[in-house]
Amino acid sequence: MPALPFGHAGKYVAAAYIVFFALVLIYVSIMAVKLSRMERELAELNELADRRLESGSPAAPPASSPERTSPPDPTSRPEQPERTPAPAAGGPR
Repeated sequence: MPALPFGHAGKYVAAAYIVFFALVLIYVSIMAVKLSRMERELAELNELADRRLESGSPAAPPASSPERTSPPDPTSRPEQPERTPAPAAGGPR
Protein backbone atom coordinates (compact mmCIF):
# COMPACT_ATOMS: atom_id res chain seq x y z
CA MET A 1 0.00 0.00 0.00
CA PRO A 2 1.47 3.39 -0.99
CA ALA A 3 2.19 6.10 1.57
CA LEU A 4 -0.38 8.36 -0.12
CA PRO A 5 -3.34 7.34 -2.20
CA PHE A 6 -2.69 7.82 -5.91
CA GLY A 7 -5.28 10.60 -6.15
CA HIS A 8 -3.48 12.74 -3.56
CA ALA A 9 0.10 11.95 -4.62
CA GLY A 10 -0.40 13.57 -8.03
CA LYS A 11 -0.42 17.04 -6.48
CA TYR A 12 2.93 16.46 -4.79
CA VAL A 13 4.50 14.99 -7.90
CA ALA A 14 3.31 17.96 -9.95
CA ALA A 15 4.65 20.36 -7.30
CA ALA A 16 8.02 18.60 -7.32
CA TYR A 17 8.23 18.88 -11.12
CA ILE A 18 7.32 22.58 -10.96
CA VAL A 19 9.99 23.27 -8.32
CA PHE A 20 12.59 21.34 -10.33
CA PHE A 21 11.67 23.21 -13.51
CA ALA A 22 11.88 26.54 -11.67
CA LEU A 23 15.35 25.68 -10.35
CA VAL A 24 16.55 24.70 -13.83
CA LEU A 25 15.10 27.91 -15.25
CA ILE A 26 16.88 30.01 -12.61
CA TYR A 27 20.16 28.19 -13.29
CA VAL A 28 19.90 28.71 -17.04
CA SER A 29 19.08 32.40 -16.61
CA ILE A 30 22.11 32.91 -14.33
CA MET A 31 24.34 31.20 -16.89
CA ALA A 32 22.89 33.37 -19.67
CA VAL A 33 23.64 36.54 -17.70
CA LYS A 34 27.21 35.38 -17.07
CA LEU A 35 27.68 34.45 -20.73
CA SER A 36 26.41 37.81 -21.96
CA ARG A 37 28.74 39.64 -19.55
CA MET A 38 31.70 37.55 -20.70
CA GLU A 39 30.86 38.20 -24.36
CA ARG A 40 30.62 41.94 -23.69
CA GLU A 41 33.99 41.97 -21.88
CA LEU A 42 35.58 39.90 -24.66
CA ALA A 43 34.28 42.35 -27.27
CA GLU A 44 35.79 45.23 -25.28
CA LEU A 45 39.13 43.42 -25.06
CA ASN A 46 39.10 42.69 -28.79
CA GLU A 47 38.35 46.33 -29.51
CA LEU A 48 41.20 47.43 -27.23
CA ALA A 49 43.61 44.99 -28.89
CA ASP A 50 42.57 46.23 -32.35
CA ARG A 51 43.17 49.83 -31.31
CA ARG A 52 46.62 48.96 -29.96
CA LEU A 53 47.53 47.14 -33.16
CA GLU A 54 46.37 50.09 -35.29
CA SER A 55 48.30 52.62 -33.22
CA GLY A 56 51.46 50.49 -33.26
CA SER A 57 51.90 50.50 -29.49
CA PRO A 58 53.19 47.35 -27.82
CA ALA A 59 50.64 44.77 -26.73
CA ALA A 60 52.26 44.38 -23.30
CA PRO A 61 50.39 45.72 -20.28
CA PRO A 62 51.71 48.86 -18.59
CA ALA A 63 54.68 48.28 -16.28
CA SER A 64 53.15 50.35 -13.49
CA SER A 65 50.66 47.58 -12.63
CA PRO A 66 51.77 46.23 -9.22
CA GLU A 67 49.51 43.14 -9.43
CA ARG A 68 51.49 41.63 -12.30
CA THR A 69 54.43 39.48 -11.34
CA SER A 70 56.67 37.32 -13.45
CA PRO A 71 55.88 33.60 -13.41
CA PRO A 72 58.26 31.33 -11.53
CA ASP A 73 61.11 29.78 -13.46
CA PRO A 74 60.04 26.20 -14.30
CA THR A 75 63.66 25.00 -14.28
CA SER A 76 64.37 26.14 -10.74
CA ARG A 77 63.44 23.89 -7.86
CA PRO A 78 62.55 25.15 -4.42
CA GLU A 79 64.97 24.19 -1.71
CA GLN A 80 63.78 21.31 0.41
CA PRO A 81 65.14 20.45 3.84
CA GLU A 82 67.16 17.28 4.16
CA ARG A 83 65.10 14.33 5.26
CA THR A 84 66.33 11.80 7.73
CA PRO A 85 65.08 8.24 7.36
CA ALA A 86 62.27 7.31 9.69
CA PRO A 87 63.07 4.67 12.34
CA ALA A 88 61.97 1.16 11.56
CA ALA A 89 58.70 0.02 13.10
CA GLY A 90 59.15 -1.96 16.31
CA GLY A 91 62.42 -0.29 17.31
CA PRO A 92 65.88 -1.91 17.55
CA ARG A 93 66.20 -5.61 18.40
